[in-house]
Amino acid sequence: MKNFENNILILFAHPALQNSRVNRHLIKYITDLDGVTFHDLYETYPDFHIDVKREQNLLLENDIIVFHHPLFWFSVPAILREWMDLVLQHMWAYGKTGKALKGKILFNVVTTGGRESLFQHDGIHGNTLVEFLAPIRQSAYVCEMDFLPPFIVHGTRNITQQEITSHGEDYQKIILSLRDGKVDLEAAKLHQRLNSDLKSIIKT
Repeated sequence: MKNFENNILILFAHPALQNSRVNRHLIKYITDLDGVTFHDLYETYPDFHIDVKREQNLLLENDIIVFHHPLFWFSVPAILREWMDLVLQHMWAYGKTGKALKGKILFNVVTTGGRESLFQHDGIHGNTLVEFLAPIRQSAYVCEMDFLPPFIVHGTRNITQQEITSHGEDYQKIILSLRDGKVDLEAAKLHQRLNSDLKSIIKT
């Protein structure tokens, strides 16, 4: 098996994937990539009985962790919240001796039906989508992980097939570039979202 600069774990959480044409399409671009483990939490744990040790071992085996999910009530779906509560244990993921995730990278891939204009300080929601992810960012901070801006797909209710394909290609591009160590992480942190300008953050 080829060793890549970074192994990537994608934790996917969507309770009704059959109803999401956007997410069904997006995951086709990243499920069969070398060095990338795609892990569907609802499929693996339909009863929510999460195998904590298995999940911790997956985290240890990977360098980059991705939370891929739709925005549910300005947060993550229930199983991902449960996963965080159980897997990120005190004295393992954080605390005086909890250094298991130190130095690993974490970011979100988020889809939302709302247009980007709604997620502005002068929009109906009063905050950017990035600001709604503050609990995830703080969790990464406590676990001493490196938190990157999210990859966001807005307006999924009215998005065209051409736009979905473009997002899928960008998703694959950023995952492969992260895997191969070709993303300027400091440049990426200057953006509100990873997919705002891929050319400026991917090294050639």
